[in-house]
Amino acid sequence: MSGIVDKPFTLAGVTFSSRLILGTGKYPSHDIMKRCHELSGTEMVTVAVRRLDLKATGEASLMNWIDRNRLRLLPNTALCYTADDAVRTCRLAEELGMSKWVKLEVLGDEKTLYPDVEETVKAARILVKEGFTVLPYTSDDPITARKLEDAGCAAVMPLAAPIGSGLGIRNPHNIRLIRETVKVPVIVDAGVGTASDAAIAMELGVDALLMNTAIAGAKDPVRMAVAMKKAVEAGRDAFLAGRIPRKAYGSASSPIEGLVE
Repeated sequence: MSGIVDKPFTLAGVTFSSRLILGTGKYPSHDIMKRCHELSGTEMVTVAVRRLDLKATGEASLMNWIDRNRLRLLPNTALCYTADDAVRTCRLAEELGMSKWVKLEVLGDEKTLYPDVEETVKAARILVKEGFTVLPYTSDDPITARKLEDAGCAAVMPLAAPIGSGLGIRNPHNIRLIRETVKVPVIVDAGVGTASDAAIAMELGVDALLMNTAIAGAKDPVRMAVAMKKAVEAGRDAFLAGRIPRKAYGSASSPIEGLVE
């Protein structure tokens, strides 16, 4: 290695050794989900508060399978379509003792699951004033990202593609612009389909990735969790190492001086 020292991934004053954040939905079983969390190296997982079965107990409860001693919990506002619903959901998460760190998700419609950025910014301002640490899911628009940073969000989480689509990084240019625009961590959230997508996202210089379906929906979720861990690490290393310039024509890989005549 060249001796390049990476800066730690720090969110709201908390440092993480893993740059991979995972979800908790759609897994074939709670046991497989737990193994994916372990083998991916993640240190933070997100839970959809409105999908949580509050009556479940013991092994039937999702929360029973999350290692709260090792993993930071990030309740999210999935299925919220207004700022008011999202704020109420975050307050419920706090009352349930889940966390004051929240993934804010205010959707614009059921078909695309794109975020409603106006409602997202509105909710973010309210939640930050109430002392929540807000990580908002947003579009790949640098202006909205700046508004969320100005609202006091601890990070911005632009989509790579629609939630659960697996389409990969649709607009790498805008992800780079967001990285240049804001000073808070940038976490790509949604759209990653496989390990190469994760590596590409990290090569753009983002700080971390949040994903769920790409692992939970894989034929072998545990193996994909391991692959994602390696891809995130490889992508980060490639970003730090710096890719070579693209050229229109070939360039000999060996020196041309001293050729045998």
